[in-house]
Amino acid sequence: MSTTTHLVPPAAAVARDPHWSAKMARLKARKLPERSLRLCDDDEAKQAVTDAALALAKARTAARAESIEQGVAEAAREEWVAAYPDVVAAQLQLDEAERALEAATDVLTFRALPRPAWEQLLRDHPPTEAQADQGMEYNVETYPAALIAACHIERDETGAEVPGMTEQDAQDLLDTWPDSEAKALFTTALLVNQTLRADLGKG
Repeated sequence: MSTTTHLVPPAAAVARDPHWSAKMARLKARKLPERSLRLCDDDEAKQAVTDAALALAKARTAARAESIEQGVAEAAREEWVAAYPDVVAAQLQLDEAERALEAATDVLTFRALPRPAWEQLLRDHPPTEAQADQGMEYNVETYPAALIAACHIERDETGAEVPGMTEQDAQDLLDTWPDSEAKALFTTALLVNQTLRADLGKG
């Protein structure tokens, strides 16, 4: 007479499965990192924010001094200062200046590429022989515009993604902007792919 033995998996293995599955689901669901480049040519709007921030700081300092003179308890002082009429007015002025600056600012947002897409882009734009001899890993003439276009994302007023920068658009900006701004454009697209988000502590 034969008997069948049913092996019972170790409890630790059983517990591990749902735990790891949940963690793996979170890891796979992570959003690709994004980085933005903010561009504003309105110097008056920038100065207005600086001036408004300074006025708010002065109003808060004066209000703090007044609260001490009025004998306001330290625990209630911050709330008292925030409600002080001059502080409220200065905060409203700063809010308005910041809204005006935001309206005058163009924002270019870039999203990191998944690793296969990143590697394919490098393969599509290999360095010339001369560039390779100089240690370059991509063609410095064609790769920047390709990377910028590949990483750029554009959103409409509702937050929905819409078609954005083409490779020709990117090349036009690189060719017409001053060197410092062209470098900032490329660097922003490059850094979003190369900045590590992981916590590399000792554990």
